[in-house]
Amino acid sequence: MLEMQSVTRILRENGFKVTPQRLAVYEALSKAYNHPNAEMLYSMLQPDYPTMSLATVYKAMDIFSELGLVQVLNVGEDSYRYDAETVSHPHIRCVSCNRVDDVFDIGDEFLLDTVSAKSGYELTGRQLYFFGRCPECRKKLGRKDRH
Repeated sequence: MLEMQSVTRILRENGFKVTPQRLAVYEALSKAYNHPNAEMLYSMLQPDYPTMSLATVYKAMDIFSELGLVQVLNVGEDSYRYDAETVSHPHIRCVSCNRVDDVFDIGDEFLLDTVSAKSGYELTGRQLYFFGRCPECRKKLGRKDRH
């Protein structure tokens, strides 16, 4: 995640206006570890920015995505989720409560090499998603955690 100074600089360098609303959207996303969608971000920002529209949040996310400031996640829901952590890493979504978490340090180089070798593609990126039940939902269902 970038500091606000860097976000401001990147916006300006690419010809985008630096507005308080855009900065607020990025800041809210950078502090949210639940990988919110645009509607969730909008709800988070409403108390401090009551005149901000949902369209403003969508437009900001489009700009941030275009500039590589956020990852856009398609974890099998009706709307995209966003992540301010742009280092490529897998995500996991709970099929019960729809919580989305990061998965770091799993060493997927072998998988990338295998996909490249079997397909003949030179890989330029990836998005890897896992699905399951989070520890809280498993506990509610009476299932013990297994690691």
